[in-house]
Amino acid sequence: MGANNQVHKQLRNVVADRMRTAILDGHYKPGEWMRQERIAQELGVSQMPVREALKELASEGLIEHVPYRGARVVDISLSDVEDIYAVRAFLESRAAGFAASQISPEELNELKQLHSEIEKYSAPEHVLKYRELNRRFHELIFTASRRPYLVRTLGLLWAAFPTMLMGNYPRTASQPLTGRDSVDLLEHAAIIEALEKGDAKAAQKAMKEHIDSVIRELMGMIVE
Repeated sequence: MGANNQVHKQLRNVVADRMRTAILDGHYKPGEWMRQERIAQELGVSQMPVREALKELASEGLIEHVPYRGARVVDISLSDVEDIYAVRAFLESRAAGFAASQISPEELNELKQLHSEIEKYSAPEHVLKYRELNRRFHELIFTASRRPYLVRTLGLLWAAFPTMLMGNYPRTASQPLTGRDSVDLLEHAAIIEALEKGDAKAAQKAMKEHIDSVIRELMGMIVE
C-alpha cells in the first residue's frame, strides 16, 4: 500500500511539473480553460493526477478555479501586476532586513560578482541574460534571510510571475525598461552596501525603494 501511495505521489508531481512547464512556456495561454480529460489524454495519464496537479498549481497562483466552470490559466490584469509588485516590495524588503544579519561572507562575495556580471550585460540586446542575473541577485538575498516561509513564498513568486507577465504583456518579453539598467546598478549597489554593513533598516529601505521604482517604470511601459 505504501509503495502504491509513493508511486501515485510521484506521478502527481510529474504531471504538475509538466503542466507548470507548459504554462510557463506558453503552451497553455492566459485565460485558457484546463480541461482535465483533454490534459489527461495529452499526458497519457488518468484524470486523478491531473486533478491533483491543478490544485497544486492553483496554490502557486498559476491556475484559478472558477465556480461551475472549471480551472483556467491565470490571466494577469494591470491591477494584478501592481499588487504582485506590492507584495514583492513588502516581502523582499523584509527578507533583506533579515539578510543583513544572516548573510555570509561567501554570499556577499557572490552578490558582488553577480552585480559585476549584471553590469556587463546591461545592453538592450542582452535583456534575457540581464533578467536571469537579476533574478539570481534577488534570490540570493531572500535566501540569505534564513526565513523559510519568505524563501518559499518568494521562490514561487519568482518562478512563475516574470514568465506569466511576458505571456500577458508580450512587449515586456523582449524590451528592457528604458534607462533601467543604470538605475538598477545604483539601487543594487545601495542594497549590497547596506547588507555589507549589517544595517537591517537600510537594507529593507533600499530593497523597497528598488522594487517600487521598477513597478513605476514597468507600468509606464505597459500602458503606453
